[in-house]
Amino acid sequence: MSAAEDRDAESRNVESRVAGVDLDVEALMRLRLLSASGDARRAAAVAPHGGVARRRRGRGSETYDVRPWSDGDDIRSLDRNVTARTGAPHVRSFHDERERSALYLVDFRASMLFGTRRAFRSVAAAEAVVASAWRVIDGQGRIGLAAIGASGARCFGWAAGARSFPPLLVALAAAHRAALEDKAERDEPPLAAALEEMERVGGSSAMTLATALDAPGDAFDAIAGRIASRRDVSVLLIADRFELAPPPGLYPFRTRQAAGLLRIAQRAAPAADERQARLRRLGARTLEIDAGEDAETIARALASFDGERLDGRSR
Repeated sequence: MSAAEDRDAESRNVESRVAGVDLDVEALMRLRLLSASGDARRAAAVAPHGGVARRRRGRGSETYDVRPWSDGDDIRSLDRNVTARTGAPHVRSFHDERERSALYLVDFRASMLFGTRRAFRSVAAAEAVVASAWRVIDGQGRIGLAAIGASGARCFGWAAGARSFPPLLVALAAAHRAALEDKAERDEPPLAAALEEMERVGGSSAMTLATALDAPGDAFDAIAGRIASRRDVSVLLIADRFELAPPPGLYPFRTRQAAGLLRIAQRAAPAADERQARLRRLGARTLEIDAGEDAETIARALASFDGERLDGRSR
């Protein structure tokens, strides 16, 4: 195929993209502006008077290690979560965070390829992850990007600057397109298997997972809890507006396993989200994201969420 034919094919692919269904690399690049503007407002609010840089005090905010209790350890370092899980006292030590390092996982399994407002859950998950990743990169940090699909998890690589991030976004968009085009009839792989694949990737880097937590698998709690005991874990819980507040009506549906009609008689009060409670018990921080919200609203929520992690105010 000639270069001109390649350009024509690429042009047709761009024109055939559907907003909210396909991932647009240029739109993901523009999320950097939303993240930067939010960080600028937050920095101005917490900046010291006169712009004077002061020495950081305290024990730092980045986990250095988690180990069993020994004589002479400070009781204030006792890690209640690990102690409760293991049944033996453990302490968590910290050091000052000089360089942020984070691994981002986006769930592109079949259950994520669904949406009734603005965007598929998979698209909203990618937007949320990229908005957060831009903040790390612009803060002189290092990020890894991975996607979870029908055949498991795949890490596209690491980026330590704005110039090295776009190739990862291209790979992410290609993985999403492959997920949309996958017509194979197969069972959805459990989320636990993908987490186990990524467990040792990135060492002690923080891990952020964007998913709806469908089909987590029997081993999910054990694997997620083990990871959360060794590194900072955040889960962005993606939800469609139909899940959050379904209007009454009769709805046809079709999945790979079944088809039929779903009747919703009346609008019910939103039920408590058991997913968040479950993840918090495992030691992960959570943020629910409505896939129907626009990218700017999602970026604003993430700025606050990421800020809490850095300030050590929430776990």
